[in-house]
Amino acid sequence: MTVQVRQATVHDLDTLAPLFDGYRQFYGKPSDLEGARAFLGARFAHHQSVILLALDAEGAGLGFTQLYPLFSSVRMVRTYLLNDMFVAARARRQGVAAALLREAAAHARALGAASLSLSTALDNAPAQALYESLGWERDRQFCEYTLTL
Repeated sequence: MTVQVRQATVHDLDTLAPLFDGYRQFYGKPSDLEGARAFLGARFAHHQSVILLALDAEGAGLGFTQLYPLFSSVRMVRTYLLNDMFVAARARRQGVAAALLREAAAHARALGAASLSLSTALDNAPAQALYESLGWERDRQFCEYTLTL
């Protein structure tokens, strides 16, 4: 399968919204295509994230990843959080996720970022294997906590 990965724009909402809706459903949320479109539209409007879109040779959406800019105060550098990644069921196990991860790293490097970070479920062994095969290292120094507000 030929996969092209490029930075998405607001003009890609019709392609992105169904993928984003599928991503949310994968994590147990009900379908909300209009909400997905509005959420992504707001990210574009406020320049709050970078979305990379994977397309096939005909221009159909295969998957996406969304990067949020962060900064490390201790290291005094820019970093990015790879917060969302999704590959449509029909395109899984065909190199789409790896292509998205490689492009995310290249994009962050080009913007002068020192690192990318992500989180995944402890039982998501296939994703962990993919990340590690591409050079990602599991954090063994810090625990991650969340405060629900």
